[in-house]
Amino acid sequence: MKKLAPIALALSLGGTASIAQTGSALERAAPALAAYDQNTVEGNLWQREGLSPRDRSIVSVSALIAGGKTTLQPKEFARALDNGVTPAELSGIITHLAFYAGWNNGVEAAQVAAALYDERDIASDSLPGADVELLPLDQETEDARKTSVQETHGATSQGVVDFTESPMFLDLWLRPDLAPRDRSLVTVSSLVANGQSEQVTFHLNRAMDNGLTREEASEALTQLAFYANWPNVYSAMPVFQDVFDSREQ
Repeated sequence: MKKLAPIALALSLGGTASIAQTGSALERAAPALAAYDQNTVEGNLWQREGLSPRDRSIVSVSALIAGGKTTLQPKEFARALDNGVTPAELSGIITHLAFYAGWNNGVEAAQVAAALYDERDIASDSLPGADVELLPLDQETEDARKTSVQETHGATSQGVVDFTESPMFLDLWLRPDLAPRDRSLVTVSSLVANGQSEQVTFHLNRAMDNGLTREEASEALTQLAFYANWPNVYSAMPVFQDVFDSREQ
């Protein structure tokens, strides 16, 4: 009999039960945190305007996957589906973040999602595979990106440059399981969550080019303060402000 990985095994024994146990553990070990969780996170943060519930879920699951934080993933993956993120989109988020946040984090998140999909009778053949019709490529933008990366980093690691071109920008970024705006929001959320602010400028501009508004970007930071951490969000805020200012000139 094939052995399940620990995360998948725990979830297969009852994803809903594990979520309930997390809540009871908070009340048992950190009652003040339980109160903040109920009153501030659930009662305030998730009720705020500025981001739709679906977008809040995209930001939250992206931060959790990027940080390898599997404890809250069952709860937030389920909430994401309830908030309108489709199973195909969640699969796309996991696939995308395997590149941007590490293969191990992607594999662990896939185990969590697999258990949830089993619980909800979501068939694997309903999810996008490797062979899909890609979105159109903006050749001018890609040529500029390719030239810049080659000139800046080619002498350091041609292998990284090559894989950045393909499969990342010529395949991953063109997959139809995520809209371009959402894929950029996932990427920005991951970068902020992991404190990689130096990469934010390019991807935040790309997100806003693809339809993310300033208000939505600002509110994403608010969500990330809780689901990533305060210091990384504060480190990212000057970068966000620079992008906002540059786009108003």
